[in-house]
Amino acid sequence: MFNIRVYGILLEEQKRILVSDELIRGNYYTKFPGGGLELGEGTRDCLKREFMEEMNLNVLVQEHIYTTDYFQMSAFNPADQIISIYYYVKALEPIIAPLRDKEFDFDESQMKIYKEKNEIETFRFIEWNNFSAESVTLPIDKIVAELIKNHFES
Repeated sequence: MFNIRVYGILLEEQKRILVSDELIRGNYYTKFPGGGLELGEGTRDCLKREFMEEMNLNVLVQEHIYTTDYFQMSAFNPADQIISIYYYVKALEPIIAPLRDKEFDFDESQMKIYKEKNEIETFRFIEWNNFSAESVTLPIDKIVAELIKNHFES
């Protein structure tokens, strides 16, 4: 089974990059915002929907960055192969979702949600000079982090 995921790279002019800190089934992940493609949905529409659902944020989906070009098994279901697609995105309005200053900074109300759903997330910006492949958890995200760093530093 294929699991298609679409992620957005939101890089602020102040040289900060948006990440999502997530607690899923007892494991901690730092990744780029986004999620799963739904039947009947295009990749750009998926990304717009995910940003709206997760952050109540309208985004403009811009340039394609990368699509997985190797086999990657799902970390959550060994029967699934992950295909991830990455785009740059631009916020079309100020971010009103709560942003954290430190990683995995979940509040009490989020922990209550975690007990029900077994997953929660928060968002934060990482300063460009502190951002690297080590900033994110998932193998595909690490590749994209390197691509982004190389693109803007060359």
